[in-house]
Amino acid sequence: MQQQTAGGDRPGLYTEDERRRRDQTPWTLVQGILAPLQFVAFLVSLFLVLRFLQTGEGESVAAMSVVVKTLFLFTIMVTGAIWEKVVFGQYLFARPFFWEDVFSMLVIALHTAYLVALFTGWLAVREQMLLALAAYATYVINAGQFLWKLRMARLQGERDKAVRLQAESVAKVRSSGPDAMEVAA
Repeated sequence: MQQQTAGGDRPGLYTEDERRRRDQTPWTLVQGILAPLQFVAFLVSLFLVLRFLQTGEGESVAAMSVVVKTLFLFTIMVTGAIWEKVVFGQYLFARPFFWEDVFSMLVIALHTAYLVALFTGWLAVREQMLLALAAYATYVINAGQFLWKLRMARLQGERDKAVRLQAESVAKVRSSGPDAMEVAA
């Protein structure tokens, strides 16, 4: 089902009810806190992994940083699924975030593969770190998808507000009587 913006010109990210639920649920704030924390964990870990790959030093701290970043990812995925349930009525793959959720599965799979490799010795340390970098590359793409959707939601909100204000203005002029309409024209 495609939802229209207040202007009706193209599909919107949220219906009015979904926007209200989004704005009222505490899970929106949780996501707003976890996302930048995960990004900081990513940046620190990326530095540590690259340093290890370049110098061979700091293996343990680099490995631990990937684990911390992965825990942030798992946390944000669980809380994000709860957020989607509250806002859209389903835990994952809601229409507005379908492709972001699909790509998130790849992000989770690669981070999980890293954990399996780390804890089982399935790959040598260098290959584990390269796997972490592959997981991080997918994370960056996925984060970009979500940032784009955040921007689209803001633009939709601005368009909807402008349309509402215009409709209120027209209604006010109309309720003022025929003389006011002649002046407005």
